[in-house]
Amino acid sequence: MTDKPDIDRIPVLPEPEHILEARRRWQFNGTSRPDFADSPGPNQVSVWDFPRPPAMLPCAQQLTVYLGETLIAETRRGVRVLETAGAPTYYFPPEDVVAELSWGEMNSVCEWKGVAQSCSVEGVADAGWRYARMFPAFLDLYLWVSFYPGRLECRVDGEQARSQPGGFYGGWVTDDLAGPIKGEPASASW
Repeated sequence: MTDKPDIDRIPVLPEPEHILEARRRWQFNGTSRPDFADSPGPNQVSVWDFPRPPAMLPCAQQLTVYLGETLIAETRRGVRVLETAGAPTYYFPPEDVVAELSWGEMNSVCEWKGVAQSCSVEGVADAGWRYARMFPAFLDLYLWVSFYPGRLECRVDGEQARSQPGGFYGGWVTDDLAGPIKGEPASASW
């Protein structure tokens, strides 16, 4: 990751019992694959091997986001967040987002990362998000930006990512993933 954020300036959230309970509800944590998981093919990884709590890993792959011909963001200093059953979510350092973003309300909560704020770009509403109030384990992700591949053209080393199923999740589905991936029909109980 790039420079560490000034911890004293980050709005840190308490971890109340309802958040801890939401974390405990997950039955899969990456230690074993369920019977219904697909076997990874050559050059694939199973989303069922990703951990819970999520892992935040540096990503040196070329990440790009476009709207038509307009470059929105580009980096080789990204972070990917891996979480059991989900496609990786890629985050850009704020300084590698070149388009002007307009920020909306803080409107969703991840029980691991914190409270997210949506963004619009070039007339595309809810094109992405950032975490603006954080749980302690994810402070390094403060104000980093991620984008929805269903609303913008998102690429990993040139491969165009597809949207994670279900419409809610922001994961980037690429050919190197074996699923099934959370958001598909009948996945609400995972």
